[in-house]
Amino acid sequence: MGRLVVIATGGTISSTPTEAGLAAALPGGTVLDALPSPQPVPVEVVDLCTVDSSAITLDQQLGLLRQVRATLADPQVRGIVVTHGTDTMEETAFLLDLHHDDPRPVVFTGSQRPLGAPGSDAPGNLADAFAVARQARDHGVLIAFGGKIHAARGTVKHHTLNPDAYQDPSAAPVGHLIGGEVLLQAPAPRPAALPVPTVTEAPRVDILTHHTGGDAVLLRAAVAAGARGLVLVGAGAGNVNPEVVEAVREANAAGVLVAVTSRTAAGPVLPIYTSATELTRAGAVLTGTLRAAQARIAVLSALLAGQPERLPELLDC
Repeated sequence: MGRLVVIATGGTISSTPTEAGLAAALPGGTVLDALPSPQPVPVEVVDLCTVDSSAITLDQQLGLLRQVRATLADPQVRGIVVTHGTDTMEETAFLLDLHHDDPRPVVFTGSQRPLGAPGSDAPGNLADAFAVARQARDHGVLIAFGGKIHAARGTVKHHTLNPDAYQDPSAAPVGHLIGGEVLLQAPAPRPAALPVPTVTEAPRVDILTHHTGGDAVLLRAAVAAGARGLVLVGAGAGNVNPEVVEAVREANAAGVLVAVTSRTAAGPVLPIYTSATELTRAGAVLTGTLRAAQARIAVLSALLAGQPERLPELLDC
């Protein structure tokens, strides 16, 4: 039968009111008390950290990655549920997905309304995540939220407050939950998993957004500050002006890994216009449908793994 393991990291689902607003405070066991009914399999809780996800650090994200690996080393574990804040769930989930090489599921969930609040979405999201963790296999890391199941790749938080908080702007959910029944599509292709990082010092990877009249000052400043990776958020299908293209060429020559995404919500980044074509000639990698936060995770993970040459593969799925 196996057991499920819940790894708690904080977020709104663990928050309580303070004078300054909501703050993560509750341990995982208290969060699980919100489940509407007992689970049909044994459940173990690991309290990894209790933070608002806007403040989560890379060290904590890598600690979660290592905890997941250690947990799945036990063949009696059937699946993992991670409770996490919604602000950066898309980044942590994608980080884990890039390193996930086990058929058993890792399912992220959280809530937009805290436990005890009228109409809290926490109990329903928890129940859905448990159902997915019991039944899904070979789908990598998933997000169960608002009655939908999303692949980690491409999924972003698209509304600040709505309980239906997540979507992939360029693709449909990979599944739904109806009356507790999990309905999932066939698994999609995923790149070979990256090795778990062993480095202790993370490389600097910055995000820069292009805009009308924008210049290359901030891009060059990021390189001067020691950035080893950059995510350039272009307009439309990944377009910038010639000055920025030249700065990207300089950065690439200095060994900086550059990825180009779009500030437009949906659709692929493609070399349709001369700008994006020149960016690729300057050494930049286009991100397909991945947007800035997840593109940064791909760049960061490739650098952490010591495999920057794999960035195009990590982005092209």
